[in-house]
Amino acid sequence: MTRLMGLDYGDRRIGVALSDPLGWTAQGLEVLQRKGSELERIAQLAAEHEVSEIIVGLPKNMNGTIGPRGEICIAFAEELRQAVHLPVHLWDERLTTVSAQRTLLEADVSRNKRKQVVDKLAAALILQNYLDSKMKR
Repeated sequence: MTRLMGLDYGDRRIGVALSDPLGWTAQGLEVLQRKGSELERIAQLAAEHEVSEIIVGLPKNMNGTIGPRGEICIAFAEELRQAVHLPVHLWDERLTTVSAQRTLLEADVSRNKRKQVVDKLAAALILQNYLDSKMKR
C-alpha cells in the first residue's frame, strides 16, 4: 500500500506529514521554508515515499465559510495538483495549529523548539484527522 501526505500550508512554512504504509497513523516529516521551490520538494518527497494522495489543510472560518486564507490554500492545492500529478484533497483544518501549539506547550517544549515543529505537528494532525475519517466508513 502507498502512503498519504499531509500538508499544513502557511505564509512562511509548510508542514509535511506522512502516513504509515497501512494508512493508520500520521507522523510529521519536515518543515519546508517557502522560498519558491516548495512544489519541487513536495514532488520529490511524494516520489521518494511512494505517496498516492496529498491532503492539504483548508483553514475555514469557525462558521464554516472560506476566507482569504482558505482561498490561498485552494489556489495552492490546484497548483500542487498540476505539479505532482496526484490527487490532492482539501481537508478542514480548523484549530489544528492551535491544537498543535497546546500539545507542545503541555509537553513543555521551549518556544524556540515549538516554532520549528508546530507546522510539522499541525500537518500530522490534519492527516490523522483525514485518516480517522476514512476509518469510520
